[in-house]
Amino acid sequence: MRNLVIGCAVAALVALSVRSEARSPEMKMLKASSASTVYSQFGVASWYGPECQGNQTASGALFNENALTCAHRELPLGTKIKVTNLANHRTLVLKVNDRGPVPRSRVLDVSMGAAKRLGFLQAGLTPVRIQILSFPHASQNNPAPVTFSHSRIN
Repeated sequence: MRNLVIGCAVAALVALSVRSEARSPEMKMLKASSASTVYSQFGVASWYGPECQGNQTASGALFNENALTCAHRELPLGTKIKVTNLANHRTLVLKVNDRGPVPRSRVLDVSMGAAKRLGFLQAGLTPVRIQILSFPHASQNNPAPVTFSHSRIN
């Protein structure tokens, strides 16, 4: 039953998205037109935990399955994002400290602790909205934020 609900939610997101027939399974970044620029991304999130506990992340930090962190393919390491579980409307602020997820059909991998708080630990996958709250400060190890190659709506 839970998989049916999640499948319906993802199907609804795809059906309601602009130019959905031209999009790949990985949802694209959207730019909202407002005084303060807001970037959103819709797609499916998964979680990772015990199997990676203590491993080094792409940021150099050791992975902590209970920390409020996540892995994203493109966002600069250190970016703060607001993640909304579209199945239950729970939200959480996470820090991007790793690269992933590996399956191209997913947009985000969150820590086990984040999955618990977002309420999808049992399900394993959930439809999400990602909103960028802040980019990291430019430094030698973290250059200025990247310009996304995704199509944007103004």
